[in-house]
Parts: sequence; C-alpha cells; structure tokens
Amino acid sequence: QVHLEESGGGSVQAGGSLRLSCVASGYIYSMGWFRQAPGKEREGVSVIWTGSGFIEYADSVSGRFTVSQDNAKNTVYLQMNSLKPEDTGMYYCAANEGPRNGNFFQENYFSNWGQGTQVTVSS
Repeated sequence: QVHLEESGGGSVQAGGSLRLSCVASGYIYSMGWFRQAPGKEREGVSVIWTGSGFIEYADSVSGRFTVSQDNAKNTVYLQMNSLKPEDTGMYYCAANEGPRNGNFFQENYFSNWGQGTQVTVSS
C-alpha cells in the first residue's frame, strides 16, 4: 500500500486561502480529498485521476477549490480560496493504486489514507 503525507492545514479568516498538499510514497491512480467536521460524516471534496487529469468537485466547493497535480513528485494539491466557516474540518487525502468501481465520494472507495490536517476558518 501507499503511504500518504498531508500538510498545509491551519487557521484562516473567512475569505482567505490555504493550500493543502498530499505526497504519496509511490504511484497513485487516483487521489481524493475528504473532510469531516465534528459530529458529521466524512464527505468527499474532490477526486483527481492522475493519468487523465480528470477532476470531480463537490458542489459545495466548486468554483472555490482547485486540484492540481505534480506527477513527478507524486503530489496532489488542493488550493482552497474564498474559505468559509463551513469549510472547517479535518481534511484527509486518500488514494488508490489502480482503478476501482464505486462512488468515489464515499470513503470506502479509497484504500489508503493520510493522517489528516486541520483546517479552521473563522468569521
């Protein structure tokens, strides 16, 4: 399995920006970003399929968040702009090493997970 290491979380005022990074120890076929607020289910934020560059965004972040990749570094970035207090939560990256069927915004779609990085947005 692949090891994932996340970074970039922190505290920011509403309207601000953060960029999260997730570095994989090896090749990944797909990588997702998920977040979880206290007392809530983990929800999908975005998924990128690295070979094609195809990206899916959750409606809640579309237009504000942008995913990018650096395949040579096995790294995926999540640029978060115009942050809102409701974006607060623990953010996780997740990855698969090959194609898989299923709903990619469900956490059981992914087999490998990072440790999470906290994002706090204040009003």
